[in-house]
Amino acid sequence: MPSIYLSLFLWIIPLLLFHSGPVSMMPQDEAMYGIRARLMLESGDWITPQSWGELVYEKTPGPYWWLGLVYKLFGISEVSSRLPAQIACVFSIILTYEIAKILLGSKRLAWLSAAILGVSFLWLQGSRLTTANIPTMCAALLGIWCLLKAESPGKSRLYWSFAAGFSVGIGFLFRGQLIFLPFIGLLPYLIVEHRRHKHLTNPMLYLGLFFGLLPTLIWFYLSWQRYGQVVFDQFLALVNRITLEQRNNHSPFYYLWNTPVKAFPWPLFSILGIFVVLRRRTFADKSYKLILIGYPLTILTVISLVSTRLPHYALILYPFLAMLAAVALDWLGKVYEIDDSKYKGFVRNLSYAFGFLAVLLLIAGIAIYSGILNVGTSEELDIQQASLLGVVLGLGWLSLPILWFMRHNLNKKIINANFWLAGLLLPSWLAIATAGCVGLLGNYSPDIKPFLQQKEVASVVQNNPINFVVKETEALTTGGDKALLLLTFYTPRWGKRYQQLSQLPPDSYAWVSSEFNLNSSPKYRSLGRFRKWQLVTSK
Repeated sequence: MPSIYLSLFLWIIPLLLFHSGPVSMMPQDEAMYGIRARLMLESGDWITPQSWGELVYEKTPGPYWWLGLVYKLFGISEVSSRLPAQIACVFSIILTYEIAKILLGSKRLAWLSAAILGVSFLWLQGSRLTTANIPTMCAALLGIWCLLKAESPGKSRLYWSFAAGFSVGIGFLFRGQLIFLPFIGLLPYLIVEHRRHKHLTNPMLYLGLFFGLLPTLIWFYLSWQRYGQVVFDQFLALVNRITLEQRNNHSPFYYLWNTPVKAFPWPLFSILGIFVVLRRRTFADKSYKLILIGYPLTILTVISLVSTRLPHYALILYPFLAMLAAVALDWLGKVYEIDDSKYKGFVRNLSYAFGFLAVLLLIAGIAIYSGILNVGTSEELDIQQASLLGVVLGLGWLSLPILWFMRHNLNKKIINANFWLAGLLLPSWLAIATAGCVGLLGNYSPDIKPFLQQKEVASVVQNNPINFVVKETEALTTGGDKALLLLTFYTPRWGKRYQQLSQLPPDSYAWVSSEFNLNSSPKYRSLGRFRKWQLVTSK
């Protein structure tokens, strides 16, 4: 067991750490979380989530608390901000292994599941962000694992049941109502198999849930005593907005194409995995098929019906998509080694299809990186550097048709299924490692640091408190002004917030938006401009 954990650590930890060059925050949601945590830390008020004096009770405070603690221990930076998600990712990989070992009845398939999750691009990207997504998934996976362990006989069942409920309850502190979504996915299993496991009527489960919810309930109570009904109004308003309001015009079929693209190629293999699971009879418990298939289908249905559809909402699917993909790859590997298998043509065609895709990626990557093909520019992505990922994937996946040809045409039987599986997994690992090394997984706002390092700007920002002239508080909240969120996070010493330029004291400095006309008064002088914001001094 320790050797398996060690191999998973060696697989995932480098992907979380590789980086070179400058790093910068993603304004939404990274900078927003960092700003609110810093406000709590600097004000000493750990009860009130705020945005410059105005209440923002749209989310539970768990992420602000852990970031505030991290900032107190390690200082305020991108590296320290992303530490909680990175730690949660490592634990999530181990929990995926443990859950898959129970559901699939195989250590090999469990390891493959965890390895696939680690090289799912959106999952790995989320693991290097200052957001609550991966810590929430970690709490959910812990609850699911404890729930499965609670089905073992003996007195330990009580402790595991309590731990399962506690994990869900404490997860509420991290992400509010969204923590219950993974357990909605388990409903087919919980209801159909209730007579066997009796989870839904287990008092220890609900006792654990109560104690897990206790910190959040106390926070709500203290907040309500201080601010009244507005606490619950704001909290429920966000849920209503996510559930009912149409915010981005994505259709109910959004996740059917977006998730395969964001985690290519593993969701495509998971579709094959569903069919393999349905016909396979060697699982540790046949009832677990209700989890392996019922969970992702239920979750997919729920998040597709919700009006707000964003890529990271599908992260909740990724561990179980990885398990299904592992089942599919294991089956494909066995077919790969059987010369007279009736499915031999399918694996051969799949190998050559990846070879064809590899050639396209290789050509496109070289053309973009060399400048032969001009695809434009992006404010938040270095497209030329991103093209290196196509080169890495192209070179790696080109091995698949070569391996097939060598085994089945040149009779090199030593090239077994493990080589073929490595030809799928290792290029994905190398591509993500490359993305980290060239800054694509850490430098999301590459223009902020060069601006703040300008001589005149740097001397002012480092040695003086900087005020903010902001009319609307919404500019500093989720979905707010990206440039302002970045400037707020990266300003070392905050002054005060003003709503009008005329309120700015003499001999002071402030970030001011372009909506204010500086030319109307010689009293103000601009020292530099970042996007639509200026650093202004008042005479």
